[in-house]
Amino acid sequence: MSKAAGNRGARFSSPPKAKLERWRVWVVLGGLLMLLSGLLGRGLYLQVWNDGFLQDQGDARYRRTLKLEANRGMITDRNGEPLAISTPVQSIWMSPRSMAVLSAGQTRPVDWKPANDDELIPMSLEEIKKLEKHLQLAPNELLKKLSASRKNSQGKEVKSDFLWVKRHISPTDAKSLMAMKIPGVYSQTEYRRYYPAGEVMAHIIGFTDIDGKGQEGFELTREKMLAGKPGSRTVIRDRRGYIVEDVSTIIPPQEGQTLQLSIDRRIQYLAYRELKNAVETSGAVGGAIVVLDARTGEVLALANAPSYNPNSRAKIDPSHKRNRALTDLYEPGSTMKAITVAMALNAGKVTPQTVIQTGNGTMAIGPNRVKDDHPVGAATVEHIMQKSSNVGTAKMALMMDREAAWNFYKDVGFGEVPHTGFPGEAAGRLRPWKNWRPIEEATMGFGYGMSVSLMQMARSYQLFAGNGEIHPVTFTKLVAPAPGKQVVSAKTAEQVRKMLEMVTLPGGTATRAQVVGYRVGGKTGTAKKLVNGAYSDTARVASFVGLAPISDPRLIVAIMIDEPSFALRYGGLVAAPIFSSVVAGSLRMLGVPPDAPTTNIFLPSQELEVKEET
Repeated sequence: MSKAAGNRGARFSSPPKAKLERWRVWVVLGGLLMLLSGLLGRGLYLQVWNDGFLQDQGDARYRRTLKLEANRGMITDRNGEPLAISTPVQSIWMSPRSMAVLSAGQTRPVDWKPANDDELIPMSLEEIKKLEKHLQLAPNELLKKLSASRKNSQGKEVKSDFLWVKRHISPTDAKSLMAMKIPGVYSQTEYRRYYPAGEVMAHIIGFTDIDGKGQEGFELTREKMLAGKPGSRTVIRDRRGYIVEDVSTIIPPQEGQTLQLSIDRRIQYLAYRELKNAVETSGAVGGAIVVLDARTGEVLALANAPSYNPNSRAKIDPSHKRNRALTDLYEPGSTMKAITVAMALNAGKVTPQTVIQTGNGTMAIGPNRVKDDHPVGAATVEHIMQKSSNVGTAKMALMMDREAAWNFYKDVGFGEVPHTGFPGEAAGRLRPWKNWRPIEEATMGFGYGMSVSLMQMARSYQLFAGNGEIHPVTFTKLVAPAPGKQVVSAKTAEQVRKMLEMVTLPGGTATRAQVVGYRVGGKTGTAKKLVNGAYSDTARVASFVGLAPISDPRLIVAIMIDEPSFALRYGGLVAAPIFSSVVAGSLRMLGVPPDAPTTNIFLPSQELEVKEET
């Protein structure tokens, strides 16, 4: 072989191996060591210095603090009769995150058991339909809830860990449901509020929501007292919701306290029945009644019509939930005349026998006029009260110094919240005395130009029940009466009490308020109603406030009927008969002995009956 050929062979031999730079090896190796060091350091940090992080992550997935519900306190009437009680019920729940809804036609094997805690529980569409039917859910309602998802903090779609399927079902229904042994369906004991008296007590007791929190009435105002304090139990649960173990001491719940009201359930039922009947038969928009213990100021009954059933979770008309006796304001009309007469008597401006000239029943005050429906001419103060003369009462009101009159109204409780402890009670409207015009000073004397609640009117008549004191009104049963405020003298109280009795006797406006075997007294009111800023020609508020028995008053009863039919617009026609029925039954329930013969009733013919309208 020639030298040239040898050189050509050398050119086509395999090339020399590339030389790997040593520094590159160290760079790659160093990088891997750094990554390994980082992982080891992170692991050491989490395990040693920040070991709570992993524990918290585990707890977030499997540790649960269960709330142990406290049994809500009972509400009773003054005699211990239950008005609100809590009964145990069952609520059904599931964990959508742990469930897997099978496709149509697929079923879970009869002998299915989870292989591990992370395995989803399969549920067929047939089982879902069976649950919906048993729990009376709408078709596909449960399927939609199980399939629903939400975004977590990382923006990922996840299903909920907990879902209430149906709350507050009877233990019997829950037992039959759990007997189906459908995996992933659980029951939990809760308490539901039950109101034995239903609509009769609705406006006093109120009701709770599905979570047991007070929403109206004393369920709301005494929430803290009634609710008690829930306990807790911290447990470890597996993915399927089963409790594996307790991990802390169980804190037992503190039961709610019992609330005893001043209400007498028997009188309450009677008052509600009579009021409801009168509202329905008179075609009225609504009505209210308050019954007070004349000696202590305790509320024995308070009812409104229309009412509602607090046991029903169905939608309730908001107007039916309104407590008219405490929140609605109206112009009291002639029921105010007893207060005006007491003010003038106590100030020494008149005596019961003082004669006041009312002329032909018309009095001019500037450009305005005050009129009587039945002119009485020259009449004594007693006669003016009995015949309900606007002119005579207006003249007595104008005898008073304006500031003194304002202070008297305030002492009686007008223009101020009654402080009964009930939510939403109204203060009424009593304008500052410096702004009074003469016509306003006169009309307030017979119940116009000011507004009150029915509770305020009932409270004001305490003036005449005893020695001229007014006691705080309360819904809580008292051991002893709270100290009262002396507003008028005992002599003034006795004088007005006699006049109130005359109103119910022949010649008065409230003969239908009479009660067989008992002497009673009171005052009617028939006031024109303000509609769109003007007094209506047809709409009236008919009312009556009275005492019984008049010889030693035990009860004060105030009634208000809102917009009865025009033919029954008078307080003496629609409100006074309610007083008669409620007082007759209540006095017998309380064991009050009669103070009059059973022949004491006299009802005049319709032609002779005195009716007033202010």
